[in-house]
Amino acid sequence: MNSIQFSAMPSAEAEALWNGGRDAYDRLPETLVSDGEGYPCRHCLRNIDNGEELFVFAYRPFPELQPYAETGPIFLHKQPCQRYSADEILPPVLTTSRDFIVRGYSENDRIVYGTGAVTAINKIPAYAEELLARSDIAYVHVRSARNNCYQCRIDKVKAPALADGAFI
Repeated sequence: MNSIQFSAMPSAEAEALWNGGRDAYDRLPETLVSDGEGYPCRHCLRNIDNGEELFVFAYRPFPELQPYAETGPIFLHKQPCQRYSADEILPPVLTTSRDFIVRGYSENDRIVYGTGAVTAINKIPAYAEELLARSDIAYVHVRSARNNCYQCRIDKVKAPALADGAFI
């Protein structure tokens, strides 16, 4: 059983943009046309293919404004796509570079200093598991090692709740 889960941008946030919503800076997303590699959709966690339209917009993957709530540009298919759901395996967008920044965050959404590391793609799951085993880390972000752009989040897999009267 895996102890981590890769999580894409929530569908509610993507749907808001597809329905004319605004980004983290209260601006409408810009529309671009992909010229191939380098446009990872943060909802389906796949590259946006050559010739496809996409949104580029400011994204803040944190619940509220605070000093550690990094905001930056990300991409989203302009046409609705299915949210990434194979959460136990490395998402396709994390195979497009040789390494990424992997960094832990606390329960109050602050960076846990000393956790950020440029990590080879084949070591991301193990490093995320190591970080998430710590009591001071609630979740992990994977970010571009070249531009610091948010890619996805990694969470601990929660054990299913046992029904009353259930035995282990």
